[in-house]
Amino acid sequence: MSAQNSRDFELSSLTALSPLDGRYWGKVKELAPYMSEYGLIYFRVLVEIKWLLKLSEIPEVVEVPRFSDEARSFLQELIDGFNLDDAQEIKNIERVTNHDVKAVEYFLKKKCQSQPEVAKVLEFFHFACTSEDINNLAHALMLKESMDEVILPAMDKVISAIAIMAENNAHIPMLSRTHGQPASPTTLGKEMAVFAVRLSRERNKISQVEIMGKFAGAVGNYNAHLSAYPSINWSGVAEEFTKSLGLNFNGYVTQIESHDYMAELFDSITRFNTILIDFDRDIWGYISLGYFKQITKAGEIGSSTMPHKVNPIDFENSEGNLGKANAGLSFLGEKLPISRWQRDLTDSTVLRNMGEGLGHSLLAYKSALQGIAKLQVNETRLNADLNQSWEVLAEPIQTVMRRFGVPEPYEKLKELTRGRAVSEESMREFIERLELPTEGKIRLVKMTPHSYIGAAAELARNVNTAISLGNRMKNAGINEIKRFSSRDRDDCRILDLHMEPNRLDENEYPSTSYDLAISYVRGGQYEEIWSISSQLPRIISDQRMLQQTQV
Repeated sequence: MSAQNSRDFELSSLTALSPLDGRYWGKVKELAPYMSEYGLIYFRVLVEIKWLLKLSEIPEVVEVPRFSDEARSFLQELIDGFNLDDAQEIKNIERVTNHDVKAVEYFLKKKCQSQPEVAKVLEFFHFACTSEDINNLAHALMLKESMDEVILPAMDKVISAIAIMAENNAHIPMLSRTHGQPASPTTLGKEMAVFAVRLSRERNKISQVEIMGKFAGAVGNYNAHLSAYPSINWSGVAEEFTKSLGLNFNGYVTQIESHDYMAELFDSITRFNTILIDFDRDIWGYISLGYFKQITKAGEIGSSTMPHKVNPIDFENSEGNLGKANAGLSFLGEKLPISRWQRDLTDSTVLRNMGEGLGHSLLAYKSALQGIAKLQVNETRLNADLNQSWEVLAEPIQTVMRRFGVPEPYEKLKELTRGRAVSEESMREFIERLELPTEGKIRLVKMTPHSYIGAAAELARNVNTAISLGNRMKNAGINEIKRFSSRDRDDCRILDLHMEPNRLDENEYPSTSYDLAISYVRGGQYEEIWSISSQLPRIISDQRMLQQTQV
């Protein structure tokens, strides 16, 4: 291909350098209104207009009288009606100014010349601002809207899909594997529940990251503001303005907001993605073992040379994009908190790549969902593996032997099972020879690899309870705990604490639930461990207190 031909290329899905803007555009385009160049320009326009409106509400700024409803509506319409043509006009201005934020200011001055009230105060656009005052709020709004409208809902769909897998397959026994070797049986649903709860916990952390903003001028001291209006509490004004945009205020800054919250957010997304990589690889492995079949679609081809193949391409696509996303997000998390002295410009170009990490994450979530929708459990294969793995009953047998004082139980089972093929017959013959009480012996004889699943089925059935409890406890206030119940389990008491902590009766509630609630209500810091007990009538069966306030 000649250089001349390549220069003639126009941007399209075929010529885009990034596959997000080419091959995968249809799957990630919902991020574009927020994370594109257009999105950045739009939020700059919004911040500039909102700042002018804020100035008009400060009595001491007499040069900007309070706008009439008509003027306010005019300015709001510039925000609401902003479109691609407006963004392109700003880009055209930038070609002359060679400054992207100044181009927004000039665009707004031009647009507002026709509105008499605003036309009188055009020079108060961008008043006392450094470009980063506008940019940091625009970037914060880009992230906030992207997370609220696209990324978190996509994460929720993944968690929900995996939780449904857990519930639907709660009772399907499966041979587990540790170190790649057969281990104690579990259920397919319980293994899915583990991922649903892990992902939910990380998703909760992501949603709690405070999106920050600054508005303190060239080096964070309100120098220009105070030079013009020394009697105004500009720090208070900046805080009010930042919070009015739905952001949290950072009052201790240099020229830039420090980007620490961005690092926290991107690191949390990376952890969510890493858990999903673990899920993708496990599902890939289960497909390889034959535990899942994949529903085929007419016309699809798995291999260009092997017609029989149905490859786990959705989970491979998800894994690959999660890795790409994590590489970019990790770089952002490492680089953005670092800026020389009061500011260098290295963050400016780096921040333009936020959409890449989020885009590959979104693509991965959708690929995982697409793969999950194609899965079909192969119970025949699951049962076959269990039928060939009677040696896994060595664990319960030696445990029961310990209970009843049989000497050297571990060693006896090791001699029977290690490196040997163990059948149902040989295992039961071994049990019959044991000197055990009749009740214990009968229980062991009846046990099979299919039935030796512990509390796995119940853990899987209660996955949505674990997830919802985690979500709701994170959202509960210090002095109030929302209603927690065990989802249709009659034997579980309902914990309903809409009262003062001192009025709680420890005898009315399951002890662990009571302790956890008390510690939370009294301001204790904790780390909860969700463990659904099959024997005790309570949902929360274990907790670890990191610190508890003494009453």
